[in-house]
Amino acid sequence: MTKTELNQPSSKKRQPTRRDFLLLTASAVGTLGVGYFAWPFIDSMNPAADILAQSTVDVDLSLIPAGQAITVIWRGKPIFVRHRTPKEIKAAEQVPLSELIDPETDQERVKKGHDEWLIVIGICTHLGCIPTGNKPTQDRGKYGGWACPCHGSLYDTSGRVRRGPAPANLGIPPYVFLNPTHIRLGVNEVSHG
Repeated sequence: MTKTELNQPSSKKRQPTRRDFLLLTASAVGTLGVGYFAWPFIDSMNPAADILAQSTVDVDLSLIPAGQAITVIWRGKPIFVRHRTPKEIKAAEQVPLSELIDPETDQERVKKGHDEWLIVIGICTHLGCIPTGNKPTQDRGKYGGWACPCHGSLYDTSGRVRRGPAPANLGIPPYVFLNPTHIRLGVNEVSHG
C-alpha cells in the first residue's frame, strides 16, 4: 500500500474481530466479578437481625387513663402516646381541612377502630424541639394538643400543626396493635389482629 492509499477514507465499516469479542467478554466477566465480591461488603452495612429486633418497643396502653399521655423513647426519639377523650376526638374530627397548614383528616392519623389512641413522634417539625403538653401540668396550647416552647408552633388533639412556623404535622411512627391494650412501635410490623 502506498501512502496515498492509507490516507484515503475507507468506505467499508470495520468488522468486529476476535480481539473485540475477547475485550467485551473480559469486561463483562470483570464487572460481574467486582459485583460478586463487593456485594458482601455492601450487605454488611445493613443492620443485623438482632439489632432490628431491638428496634421495636412494646407499649402497654392499659396504664394510660383517658385524657392523659405518656412519652416512650423509640430509636432515640420521644413518642407521644395519648389516650384521647371523646371530646378530644370530636374536636379533631370537626376541624375543616381548609384551616390546616398540613391538611390531614383525623382518620388518616389514627388506626381504624382505635380512634381513642393517638401515637405521634414528639418532635416539632420546625426545628426539632420537643413540644410540651404530654403531662397534665404542661401547656397544651389553644388547640388542646401540644405547644412548642421554642418558636410557638401549636398542634391540635390529632397532632396537626395549627399555628406557628412548623410546616408539617407531628409525624406518625410505624406501629401496630398487638391486641386492644398493647402496641408495638418499630419495623417488625406483624399484625396480630
